Amino acid sequence: MGQLFMDTKHLVKICCAVLLGFLIVLAAVTDTIPDFTKYEAGTERKKEFFNYLLPLINNHNASILKARNKISEWSQHPDSLGWFDHFQLENFLETYQLDNFNINNENDWATLLRRVDVIPASLALAQAANESGWGTSRFAREGNNYFGQWCYKKDCGMVPKGRGTGDVHEVATFNSPSDSVASYLRNLNSHKAYKTLRKIRVIMREEEQSIRGAELVEGLGKYSQRGQDYIIELRSIIRHNNLQKYDYNYNIREHDEITVVKD
Repeated sequence: MGQLFMDTKHLVKICCAVLLGFLIVLAAVTDTIPDFTKYEAGTERKKEFFNYLLPLINNHNASILKARNKISEWSQHPDSLGWFDHFQLENFLETYQLDNFNINNENDWATLLRRVDVIPASLALAQAANESGWGTSRFAREGNNYFGQWCYKKDCGMVPKGRGTGDVHEVATFNSPSDSVASYLRNLNSHKAYKTLRKIRVIMREEEQSIRGAELVEGLGKYSQRGQDYIIELRSIIRHNNLQKYDYNYNIREHDEITVVKD
């Protein structure tokens, strides 16, 4: 019976991998990425940039909300999880980099829920604009990297010009802008450098406040070597472009819909 369970899990993983590969190829074929350099800098380029990235961010946040709701339900009845629930839970633990998880430990469930949560669109848009030069940087155009994410294995990405002697980092490349968004959200939700951001978000949830980018930005001091100046600049981008209007009620359940706010 145990061997059958393991074989079934393995088969499910193979099927999921094949389906994911198909979806990645389909997205690459059907998704037309705008050339933001063709738009005049300023209002026109910003509009096209936000119109393109906002649905990607919303879609990923919607998926995160669904996962969060599922995990919350599991945490209330951990002994009732079926084999496919366990399979999904293992994937979540791997994605959000949680080891030694005890299904009967309330603190472990709370830690997982702190990580599986949304990043407000205002914050994601502001960082994408800042890190990619409104989609015009070499890394955005050639590597679909809109958030300045690094990687540390040889040939994992693009070598930045002016990289210091002895440095080994590269700027990560992605199959699509959507993959870049997913990686960015996963980074903020799992890396130890952004524990402060996640703590701020937990407090906002406990106080039943809306999850707002202008507040979470305080937890990004380690995202850039510029530290507090980087935080100030992101706040300025959010404020001057009225990006807070894209922060929705992220307390909604999975059967509700996140909609795009129109001007």
